[in-house]
Amino acid sequence: MRRCRFAAMVGALVWLAAVMGGAVHAGERFTDNGDGTVTDHETSLMWSRSDNQGNISWREARQWVLFTFPYSIPTLYNDWRMPTVSELATLVPSDPDDKGYESTCGQRVRIVPQIRLSCGWVWSAETSAIQALVFNFQRGVSYSDRMAHRKAYRALAVRTIE
Repeated sequence: MRRCRFAAMVGALVWLAAVMGGAVHAGERFTDNGDGTVTDHETSLMWSRSDNQGNISWREARQWVLFTFPYSIPTLYNDWRMPTVSELATLVPSDPDDKGYESTCGQRVRIVPQIRLSCGWVWSAETSAIQALVFNFQRGVSYSDRMAHRKAYRALAVRTIE
């Protein structure tokens, strides 16, 4: 009798684990949430599904991340922020043969396909004086530039999942 109850409990726990963590256990690292966001289960980060769609300075990028993006999607999260360079680097595919896709501005970008960039340079939260770090998704490297420059730079919002 005890053995049957134990087996039933184990079966129920296995079923519950499969239902609650299906995406992660099925090997799917990224989930498109269907609301303009993408969840990365490996890093526990939620990303905006696309960038701001135009040239933007660092200060404008910060405004977009903090005020424009959160009100353009149907979620209740208010803790969006600019990503760090190391967080942006996690979006580069680990497969060196992955050629990425051509962005709207004509640049080939190497980023996970669930996130769509209109151009391959994304501002980070990391700053010093009048400079900020920019991540280049064509080459997978970061460099610094003046925060006032707009060039083909973009904003991408991120939040930590708690």
